[in-house]
Amino acid sequence: MQKPFFIGITGGSGSGKTTFIRDLRQTFTETELCVVSLDDYYLPRDKQKKDSQGIVNFDLPSCFDKKAIVNDIRKLRKGKSIHRMEYTFNNEKANPKMLTFRPAPIILIEGLFVFHFKKVRRMMDLNIFMHAKENLKVIRRIKRDRVERNYPLDDVLYRYENHVLPTYEKFISPYIDLSDIIINNNDSFARGLRVVKGFIKNHLRELDGK
Repeated sequence: MQKPFFIGITGGSGSGKTTFIRDLRQTFTETELCVVSLDDYYLPRDKQKKDSQGIVNFDLPSCFDKKAIVNDIRKLRKGKSIHRMEYTFNNEKANPKMLTFRPAPIILIEGLFVFHFKKVRRMMDLNIFMHAKENLKVIRRIKRDRVERNYPLDDVLYRYENHVLPTYEKFISPYIDLSDIIINNNDSFARGLRVVKGFIKNHLRELDGK
């Protein structure tokens, strides 16, 4: 099996990564595109750090099992499938599923620290950065966390100001200059999506021609 082509996608919380990737996946089959999210590599809650107010900070690089991330990416590079329990964002009502990720010609790795984790970044062939204005990201975060995760508004705003924003400034935004493609999602990522879809389709056509 030919070595897969790895695409890394990052961006701040609320930049639109999840929606972008969902739309991307609708175009390709699982035999063409495999998507792995760093969210499924969160360490257990009892291993997460708390801030000065005793509130767990889920927006730090240390929140993730970096060793498992690197090992699983290496397995995919070798054409091996990986298995991972779904992370349900501390939603007690959700029943986590065992996820299976199978090797494919295109493998997309998405998450906050895809570029910050040096060993992960070095394995990427194409780096994509999702960008949006800070006020828009806050609004999207509020809508998502209140509706999908039932978080109180005060909690959402506290975490954004004290956890999310400092993390973005320290661990995410510095890697904009290392990105091959920057997708502006202030209004719509439609053009950027067409570009990435076209790139993947072209790569798959080249593989078929060999």
